[in-house]
Amino acid sequence: MKRKLKFLVKQSLAKKMNTKWFKVANILIAICLIGLMNIDRIITAFGGDFEEKREVIVLDETGSYDLFAHSFNTIAESLGEMKNYEVKQTNESLETLKNDLKKEDEKTIIVIHSDRENYLSSEVISFDAVDTITTQLIQTVLNQVKSSMVLTTSGLSETEIASLTSPVSITKIVTNEDSQNTESKDMLSAGLILVFIVPFFFLITMLTQMIGAEINEEKSTRGMEIIISNVSPQTHFLSKIFSSTLFVVLQGALLLLYGVIAYILRVLIGATGVLSVSGSVANSVSEIFQMIKDTGVLALLLKGLPLILVLFIVSFLAYAILAGVLASMTTSIEDYQQLQTPLMIILLVGYYIAIMASSFDGALFVKIVSYIPLLSFLIAPVIYMLGQTTLIELGISALICVIFTIMFFRYGLRIYKVGILNYSSSKLWKKIVKSARQK
Repeated sequence: MKRKLKFLVKQSLAKKMNTKWFKVANILIAICLIGLMNIDRIITAFGGDFEEKREVIVLDETGSYDLFAHSFNTIAESLGEMKNYEVKQTNESLETLKNDLKKEDEKTIIVIHSDRENYLSSEVISFDAVDTITTQLIQTVLNQVKSSMVLTTSGLSETEIASLTSPVSITKIVTNEDSQNTESKDMLSAGLILVFIVPFFFLITMLTQMIGAEINEEKSTRGMEIIISNVSPQTHFLSKIFSSTLFVVLQGALLLLYGVIAYILRVLIGATGVLSVSGSVANSVSEIFQMIKDTGVLALLLKGLPLILVLFIVSFLAYAILAGVLASMTTSIEDYQQLQTPLMIILLVGYYIAIMASSFDGALFVKIVSYIPLLSFLIAPVIYMLGQTTLIELGISALICVIFTIMFFRYGLRIYKVGILNYSSSKLWKKIVKSARQK
């Protein structure tokens, strides 16, 4: 049995991986990941320039340029957009400035007028339409300038004006020493969703579709009858589970490899001095790791990593068993896709609960769902690393998943034995129930 199982697994893996579509798809995925992570480098190579600054030329008729420039630079810096602007004052006439505007110039002319009714008015002139961020920035700065000028003429002292215009100081005090900072928690939750939920949701979907397509192909070509005459249904069933799970794990490893290559290329290209849109990726990664360290997630991850891996692998096997059982009872890929709908609903339920886990800190419902097989692999690791459950509770989720998968295989095999040679789609659910009851 072991030799036949090994042979079938090897053949199934070779069939999946030695195809042109697998190679083409992975090349395209690698190109897309590398391209997305280095999109600013690509744009720069084709003529884009992220280092070019937008000139903000101020024609001031009110004597408020210094105040405008200070406010503009302060707000732009707080938005992380300081590198995109350069504020200058000019004494040239408005007509001259308009005539000097060219299509290739990144210039915005701001004319500040005195206004009897509104105190200040302004004109914003550019060759092309000004983007929304720049428009809002200019609007905010002009409102601040107006407020400051009104206060200056109000008779208040400079100290009083500075006190009125300075931002309110907020000191955060959390009495629960074990409580995480809300902002860090939200960032951590978003990171966990990207790392644990999205990739595994994608891989599980690929796994279920792959098993269904392969089994239905063998049934539609009558190749199933030849295979079953040489190996037992149990061996065939196990080969489908193991080969598909191994393929998905390998595909996940390849995706991780592509991401690492994309990051390394970005770092190497970044060494040439090309400016990034979002700043230094290396610094961003360092900040993320520092946040993970500060919030204690790294220590939790290291402690729970063996259990998390068990939970993921066993969940892959459980979904492979479920997909194999459903596929065995159908006669075409169309029928299987109809049966696949409840499976996709289960995945979506786990996906959305995992996303909302950080918003419902300590909710009993989320903890209960984290013990349910087929859902626990999406929810249990996330709430564990958010500090909502303990290592013991994570272990219980993994243990329940293992027991469920063993029992599910035992009863699923009964259905599979009957279903793989079944070519009738009538009374499908009745056949499934009847097969499960047989010994």
